[in-house]
Amino acid sequence: MEGFVIGVFVVLILLVLMVSAIKIVHQGYVGVVQQFGAFIGLREEGVTFVVPFMQNLTYVDTRETPRTGDRQQVITRDNVAVIVNATIFSQVVDARAALFSVSNYLVAIDQLARTSLRAVFGSITLDDALSQRDQISTLLQNQMESATDKWGVRITRVEIVEITPPDQILQAMALQKQADQEKRAFIFKSEGQQQSAVNLADGQRQAFIKEAEGSKQAAILKAEGARQAAILEAEGRAQAIATVYAAIHQQNPDPTLVSILQLDTLARFADSPNTKLIIPAESSALLGAAQAVRSVIDSAPAYTGAAGGGGAAGSMGGMTPPAPPPSV
Repeated sequence: MEGFVIGVFVVLILLVLMVSAIKIVHQGYVGVVQQFGAFIGLREEGVTFVVPFMQNLTYVDTRETPRTGDRQQVITRDNVAVIVNATIFSQVVDARAALFSVSNYLVAIDQLARTSLRAVFGSITLDDALSQRDQISTLLQNQMESATDKWGVRITRVEIVEITPPDQILQAMALQKQADQEKRAFIFKSEGQQQSAVNLADGQRQAFIKEAEGSKQAAILKAEGARQAAILEAEGRAQAIATVYAAIHQQNPDPTLVSILQLDTLARFADSPNTKLIIPAESSALLGAAQAVRSVIDSAPAYTGAAGGGGAAGSMGGMTPPAPPPSV
């Protein structure tokens, strides 16, 4: 009986030793094996074995891990206190360094993130902090990586979650934004008025140009019409003079007829109320011609009317009417 009990006890001890010797490393983790507290190797995912009571297996998470820190108050370069919060994405790339280079790399990353936030925000103004989040994230990542590289941890990225200025600053920013919007509205309005004035002036200029071109064309057409009218009038006068000249030339005029025409012309001048006749001394020949015409008229035979006309002649006081001038 004692031998049976001892055998059962030995079997149980062997089972416990076998269970403690068999380890399973899950995917996304790395097993760090230590023997008597000294590092001896790494174990990848899967089933692995360790020597009980001599070796120890520690699991290290190698997945990318986001860690959101606590909200903290930082002061910017222009002395404005803001509430800031950020999320740090980190990943263990060297499990041995993560375990043996720092006592607790997770706590170290959190503390490093807090100090890095203070340093970065202390070097920029509030306006830059609100408008340049990508640049701030890059600065934080570079500053933290310089310290975490020796820990075997890589900072993959940093995201700024919150930047909250004081209420007074928010009100001032709202007023500034409103003033900026009003300024832009006035600028757009003035630019619109300027463009409208430019368009109106350009339209007036085009209208003046069109009007000037129209006046020019009208003047050209008027001058062309006057020239054509003058040409036609001159041609008509030339044809009339030629016709008259031809008619006179065909009738073979004598000096008597010419004198009669001259007298007729003088008579037409005298009919005008605004005409004054001044006869020079050289007009004796014209007067002689007029005397010759008078003698011709006086020597013409007396006119006798038809039957019954005597009574009419007597009624004129015995005056004998002059004979009609010779036909031309």
